Amino acid sequence: MLAAIYNLVSASELPPRYNIAPSQPVAAVRQQQTGARELTWLQWGLIPHWAKDPAIGRKLSNARSETAHEKPSFRQALKHRRCLIPAGGFYEWQRQGLEKQPFYIRRRDGEPLSLAGLWERWAAPTGEILETCSILTTRANGLLQQLHERMPVVLQREQFGLWLNRAVSDCGLLSELLQPCAAELLESYPVTREVNRPAFDRPECIRPLTA
Repeated sequence: MLAAIYNLVSASELPPRYNIAPSQPVAAVRQQQTGARELTWLQWGLIPHWAKDPAIGRKLSNARSETAHEKPSFRQALKHRRCLIPAGGFYEWQRQGLEKQPFYIRRRDGEPLSLAGLWERWAAPTGEILETCSILTTRANGLLQQLHERMPVVLQREQFGLWLNRAVSDCGLLSELLQPCAAELLESYPVTREVNRPAFDRPECIRPLTA
C-alpha cells in the first residue's frame, strides 16, 4: 500500500504502532539524490546539524510552518531536507472542565495521512550519525478548531512531487503547500485517556469511546 501511495520502488510493511511519542522512531518518505523515493526511519525531534547538545530535539518535535523559513533550527531543512511522514492518524486534546479529552483524527477514506516533515542529519562527537525529523504545523481547519488552534500539515498525493523535490528551495512556493487541509477530508472521535501514557501502545488507543 505504501509503495503505491508514495511511488516507492519497494516498501516493507510497517509494524503497527498506536501511540508514538517524541524521541521515538517514525517512518518517513524522502527523495534520494537519484530522484528515487525511499522509506526510512527518523527519530522524532529534530536535532539541527549545528547543535552541541542532542537534547534540543525534545523541543523541536513540531515546527510552525509560517515561521520555519526564519528559524535557524528549520530554515535549511525546509529548503533542502523535506519528507513525508505516513500516519494512520494523530491525537489532539480538548479541554473538558479540569481534564483534557483525547481525540483521534484520521482520513475518512481510510488512507494514511501524509504529514509534511523536515529532517536533519546530526553527527555526534563520537562520530555516530543520527537522523531526526520534525512535523510542520499550520492553523486548524474547521474540524480541528473545536479541539486546538493548530494541526499538522496534511499533504495530498498531487503535492508530494513538489514537496519532496530536492531541486526546489523556494520557500515562497513551498509555503503554498503548508495550509490546513479540507475539513471534510478528516474525521475525529474521542478515545481513551490511556493515550496520555506513551507506554500504552495498543489497538485500544484508537478505539472510539462508547457512550
